[in-house]
Amino acid sequence: MIVIAGPCLAESQEVVEEVAERLVEITKKLPVTFYFKASYKKANRTSGDSFQGIGDEVALQLLSDVRNKWNVPVLTDIHEVKDVELVSPYVDVLQIPAFLCRQTDLLVAAGKSGKIVNIKKGQFLAPEAMKYAVEKVQSGGSSSTWVTERGTTFGYHDLVVDYRSLVIMKELNVPVIYDATHSVQAPSISNQSGGNPQYIRALARAATAVGIDGIFFETHPNPAKAKSDAATQMPLANAENFLNEILELHSFYQKYL
Repeated sequence: MIVIAGPCLAESQEVVEEVAERLVEITKKLPVTFYFKASYKKANRTSGDSFQGIGDEVALQLLSDVRNKWNVPVLTDIHEVKDVELVSPYVDVLQIPAFLCRQTDLLVAAGKSGKIVNIKKGQFLAPEAMKYAVEKVQSGGSSSTWVTERGTTFGYHDLVVDYRSLVIMKELNVPVIYDATHSVQAPSISNQSGGNPQYIRALARAATAVGIDGIFFETHPNPAKAKSDAATQMPLANAENFLNEILELHSFYQKYL
């Protein structure tokens, strides 16, 4: 099973290293392929005054240090075509944010990078429409493309997960990932996004029962003090139990899928 996990943002060396060290310790005992995730910058904050990062080169070097120190592949977001060239030397997976999943030039450029490309399904997009996003990436030459479900817009400040989307996207014959933390987000509450983290475990269990190839979650030593997505990140102390629960269910449901 693919596990993508880490802090929302590479907000400091201390947070990145603490989370990476703990997740490596947890996942090396489990039957998973672990990818460390952190955004090197946040280009889509609700407010222009929100913290966006510690500097592109500094953050990317932190991600590269994680890759080299712990020998794990690393994932981060890209937002513009020029980011592909900047980011690729530091990471193993390029992630297309949900709001950008229709951007043809960005998708094709990511496909040309030679990296794995993870496309997040737009909150506004029908799952069957992800076919075209995958085709755009593959037209660039990508040999490995993933798609990730992160909830669908329901009114102005809420998301819902339609579990049919996981089944529909499996028909694309690419790995399907479930994003357990962004799916409980409450977008753009005042000048930032809120969330309902009490539903993370329940929704992730349901996704596992439907059938997924991987789980995505953001985690932080102290979510309340996180500089991005403080309302939805999972406490790092809960990560091991969460993964054990998901993997136990994943193993059980494989015989029914």
